[in-house]
Amino acid sequence: MPQHDHTRGSADEPTQPIPHALISALDATNDVSVWTTAQSSPATQRKGKYTPESTPHPAKMLPDVVRHAVEHYTAPDELVLDPMCGIGTTLVEAVRLGRRAVGVEYEPHWVDVARANLDLAREHGIDHDAKVFHGDARQLLTLLPQQYVGQAALVVTSPPYGPSTHGRVAVAPGEGIQKYWHRYGNTLDRGNLSNIGHHRLLAGFTRILAATRTFLRPGGHVVITIRPWREHSELIDLPAQILACGRAAGLIPAERNVALLARAAETDLVPRGSFFQRDFIRKQRDAGLPLHLIAHEDVVVFRMPMPPTASAKWARSPARLAPSTPHADPEGEQRTCDGRIA
Repeated sequence: MPQHDHTRGSADEPTQPIPHALISALDATNDVSVWTTAQSSPATQRKGKYTPESTPHPAKMLPDVVRHAVEHYTAPDELVLDPMCGIGTTLVEAVRLGRRAVGVEYEPHWVDVARANLDLAREHGIDHDAKVFHGDARQLLTLLPQQYVGQAALVVTSPPYGPSTHGRVAVAPGEGIQKYWHRYGNTLDRGNLSNIGHHRLLAGFTRILAATRTFLRPGGHVVITIRPWREHSELIDLPAQILACGRAAGLIPAERNVALLARAAETDLVPRGSFFQRDFIRKQRDAGLPLHLIAHEDVVVFRMPMPPTASAKWARSPARLAPSTPHADPEGEQRTCDGRIA
């Protein structure tokens, strides 16, 4: 969604006019769904549900994105899994919606924070089963107990984007603008997916997606939020690459949606970009690179293949639903996940 450059304006200036009726019309089609997940600010969405220690995480998922996915793809008491759960947003929102949840997190500090956020939910009287395991999601098969095999109705996660899209800024006298909270853990830790380079990240993420199949029930869904970024002025089309990774992992592409990061007003999108994001866009435009302020994330949805007998029964059922996209691959086609797939 191209947006006008308002990096020098206030945080609530409108972007390119887009009628609310158009968003509603898109949401009603089978090909794309627009999730209006930023009608309230990120701070408002997290208020009272997350500890102050959650704030520094460089890549927090919007709670309303998780809530939309959980409400749409699961029923109460079903299991939701996040193999890279960070501060536990997926888990917290799932239990607050009456679901069970399990997550894995690589960095010990965020494991503690995620557990503290679940404890906070319990203090509020929400005591659905939820656990956080510490470890590398690429070892998911050995990290999660057998009790979770074939149980998850939904996986919600996001690959690490790295420092190019995250962070906060502060202005110190004589020091200019300083950026902070924009990196994952120790940058020398090669076990961290955010530190191993683009192509190895894709290979690692494919391995994680393949492992989730062991824990997904037949017909379960995988929801991945992703966005493109630029590296040395080259556009990295991460959403298309993650689509290829999911196919390579044996998952079936089901939907490709849009989760708004801007508030949808009657005739405008109102951005919620940080000062750092606006400052970065302004500098890139001054340098001749026509970037736009990000107003949405892609949401790629896969589903777990059905067993052959269940698939045949489903195909004969007169009440079956049509696939949500005309290009859905019913056979879960295997493909190589290459970093340069467009």
